[in-house]
Amino acid sequence: MTRAILFDFGGTLDFPRHWLDRFVAHYQAAGADIERTAFDRAFTLATRKAYASSATLRNYSLSQLVGFLVDLQLENLGHGSAWRHSLTEPRSTQGTRELVQRIRDSFVSESAVGFAMARPLLASLAQSFKIAVVSNFYGNLDRVIAEAGFLPSVSAIADSGLVGFYKPDPRIFATALSRLAVEPQHAVMVGDSIAKDCAPAREMGMKTVWLRHRGVNGQIAPSAMVDVTIDSLEELKNFRWTSG
Repeated sequence: MTRAILFDFGGTLDFPRHWLDRFVAHYQAAGADIERTAFDRAFTLATRKAYASSATLRNYSLSQLVGFLVDLQLENLGHGSAWRHSLTEPRSTQGTRELVQRIRDSFVSESAVGFAMARPLLASLAQSFKIAVVSNFYGNLDRVIAEAGFLPSVSAIADSGLVGFYKPDPRIFATALSRLAVEPQHAVMVGDSIAKDCAPAREMGMKTVWLRHRGVNGQIAPSAMVDVTIDSLEELKNFRWTSG
């Protein structure tokens, strides 16, 4: 019987798209002529540095976190040809700050849309199941979840920046399950990554639900890792859950 549902955060509860793709879209909307391949390395380096800065980021709001990440991304773009080729002209300090603010504000506004969609779903599920959020994050996931209005529905949070384990390490899932006092066979993992969410959860004995983003529509998930594929979190309302 299902007693708990674990959710990924980024790309799942905040908005159904990977943060890398979201950042690229917001850079482009802000006037930066940059492609995903050119941005990938800067995104990865910035993310790693932010993970290592979790003590600093502990009390950051989502807006502050996104601004911090964009600053790091631009710093890494500035070390290579991607910045020069994709953003063409050197920018003044004021111009760079305006770019950061536009990207930050549009990213956060998009997240607010995702939060508004996920909030009633979590509230409904929390009436029957224990809910946890398991995420590779920056030490401030509890604050971001509170900002999103999820806190009344969430019983446990496993933030890699605090627990010290990063998905797909099974210990981050085990941390969440321990806090819920639920065994893996009584839990379901919902996430947008087959490799980081579904595969490790399935190996632990959980059922898995893969949230397939629009960019990969038609992709078939391997049955050894994924029990159910959905294209929207709203589909969870139609599940015949069993609790006990």
